[in-house]
Amino acid sequence: MHESSARAKDRIMQPMPRFNASDFTRHRSDPFDAAIRSPVAITKHRKPKFVPMSMDQCQQLARGGTRQVRLLDEMTDARKTLMIEGLERDLQPNVD
Repeated sequence: MHESSARAKDRIMQPMPRFNASDFTRHRSDPFDAAIRSPVAITKHRKPKFVPMSMDQCQQLARGGTRQVRLLDEMTDARKTLMIEGLERDLQPNVD
């Protein structure tokens, strides 16, 4: 990975949302609502222990994923626009 690519990846990668185990008994919907959007870490004694995720995410992992890597130079303008819109949407702070 090029150094500039590594820096870009660090800026894009966000820490996984975390909930402690007691959140499942007190605020049951919060961890599940978050898991619909992306995997979340469930912690016990402040250490990540479990990662619930949506069924779609689980099935994608079980299939080995379907992600493809392409160079920007190989992408159509329409594909670049979709990618940028998706990144901007993912990087928006949740206001729930």
